[in-house]
Amino acid sequence: MAKEPRPIDELTIWDDAKAMIRKGRAEGIETVHERLAKQTPHCKFCELGTTCRNCTMGPCRISEKNPRGVCGADADVVVARNFGRFVTGGAAGHSDHGRDLIEVLEAIVEGETSDYKITDQAKLLRLAGEVGIATEGRELMDVAEELMECFFADFGSRKKSVSLLSRVPQVRKDKWEGLNMTPRGVDREIAEMMHRTHMGCDNDAPNTMIHAARTALADGWGGSMIGTELSDVIFGTPTPKKSTANLGILKEDHVNLLVHGHNPVVSEMILAAAREPELVARAKELGAKGINVGGLCCTGNELLMRQGIPMAGNHLMTELAIITGAVEAIVVDYQCIMPSLVQISGCYHTRFIDTANKARFTGGIHFDFQPRTAMQQAREIVSIAVEAFAERDPGRVDIPCEPVEIMTGFSNEAVIEALGGSLTPLVQAIASGDIRGAVGIVGCNNPKIKQDSLNVGLAKELIKKDILVLVTGCVTTAAGKAGLLLPEAIDMAGPGLKKVCGSLGIPPVLHYGSCVDNARILQLCAALAGELGVDISDLPVGASSPEWYSEKAAAIGLYAVASGIYTHLGHPPNILGSETVTNLAVSGLEDLVGATFFIEPDPVKTAEMFDERIKAKRKGLGLPE
Repeated sequence: MAKEPRPIDELTIWDDAKAMIRKGRAEGIETVHERLAKQTPHCKFCELGTTCRNCTMGPCRISEKNPRGVCGADADVVVARNFGRFVTGGAAGHSDHGRDLIEVLEAIVEGETSDYKITDQAKLLRLAGEVGIATEGRELMDVAEELMECFFADFGSRKKSVSLLSRVPQVRKDKWEGLNMTPRGVDREIAEMMHRTHMGCDNDAPNTMIHAARTALADGWGGSMIGTELSDVIFGTPTPKKSTANLGILKEDHVNLLVHGHNPVVSEMILAAAREPELVARAKELGAKGINVGGLCCTGNELLMRQGIPMAGNHLMTELAIITGAVEAIVVDYQCIMPSLVQISGCYHTRFIDTANKARFTGGIHFDFQPRTAMQQAREIVSIAVEAFAERDPGRVDIPCEPVEIMTGFSNEAVIEALGGSLTPLVQAIASGDIRGAVGIVGCNNPKIKQDSLNVGLAKELIKKDILVLVTGCVTTAAGKAGLLLPEAIDMAGPGLKKVCGSLGIPPVLHYGSCVDNARILQLCAALAGELGVDISDLPVGASSPEWYSEKAAAIGLYAVASGIYTHLGHPPNILGSETVTNLAVSGLEDLVGATFFIEPDPVKTAEMFDERIKAKRKGLGLPE
């Protein structure tokens, strides 16, 4: 029997969210929280990972009474199959994002678009040099074309390894080679996982898990990293700047247009169109003072990092933003977009506009967004938002708060510049113990967890212990709303971190981008390991996704562990039905790759576990604990 929705105070730590959940319930609008209650309790076999639908001899459910499926697969095999496919779905999502950026670079190189350009030419040349492409004395477009071909080849089946493994310490590459874990090509590893998990193929759970790690690494060091780096090349490498966050960024006297999803290819053009004088003038004709573009989730993070646009919210705020009644249009690309947004938009004057053929939404207004016509399509989309302003019902508008300030834009390049041009000062701060270590807190919201309670709670506990925190994705808005993304937040930090961040004028929690930009954290760890002449697994670092929900988060967690980074999850993936798979995840990987997962729902205990790990790693490096 379905449960009743939980009381509002148990759903979120934020006042703006509580106000909109209350408004939605009063107006009879169903949100994620009501739907979760209707879906509860969940199937125990599914939660354990012991259901199999990979052929029509089943579906099968593995239990003590029936320990093997129709084909003979036991719990270990079924759980490993399911987890492998789950990780592969995440790797496919982030890597396909990377492929889209290569295709935009291709359109630039081939002269098919004038709407996009190479903005950071120096970074393009650096990237080319890293993957062995000659740059001296060559035309920029010739280098760009060769880089494009190199990255396209990283998705194929002909290489022995993806190009950006050039950034990985040799000791780590040797470890992967010995485990048959070296990522060869993004699409190759994804296709092989689907083959391995077909009935009658890989029926050894540890072997399947090794390939799951290889597939995740193809994402982290391939698809995701390409996506991040080419976004910088095309749209500009982020630099520190101020912005604002929460639902208060919506303006009662403006056309409000929200961008949502993950891909800056669409949102950058929407922002550019919204700044054009003709469209602003039309908005004013209709009674608005201008056009206000705000961000949701990772597309918002992309524009926040580069353009400083404000953030309306993270995953569990997307429905609530529409419930304010102040949003003229929500423009989406792909990933983490709830189909419910179409229905909730229909309850107001809000236009729901989708822009990708791989992510169409029944009932939405569709644009097949293409590089060659991007600005023209962006103008049409913004015009739809502007015209919708005339239909807004002022009596239904409720913007529940004032925005809070945040600081953003901490790419690796920006951090190195702030440090004077090298990582040496950071290494010295770590060696002295002023910065005892670093943890990346990344990922999602999950309606099963009180929104942002773990994300914010863990960040606060870590900085108290002089552990620098890097945040990406949905954790960004959480940290910003909690006041952690401002230099003044050093008052919440330990004495060492307070001294270092105070001297640099930066927060103790640094915004490192969208969830695809976890590749920046991988690159930073590899660079630190290279500076010290050690493996990534020797560093006093960690990763965490406290409120994760998605396949992408599982892929991120697995490529972090496989890269040697101790990784926390706030709740387990659906693997507990296999003792073999569970033990491999939480202990066995330590012997193989020098890191492991750990599961802990309490942020204080999680911070203590990171603290103990960092003490051990510092001791191993001969540093004071």
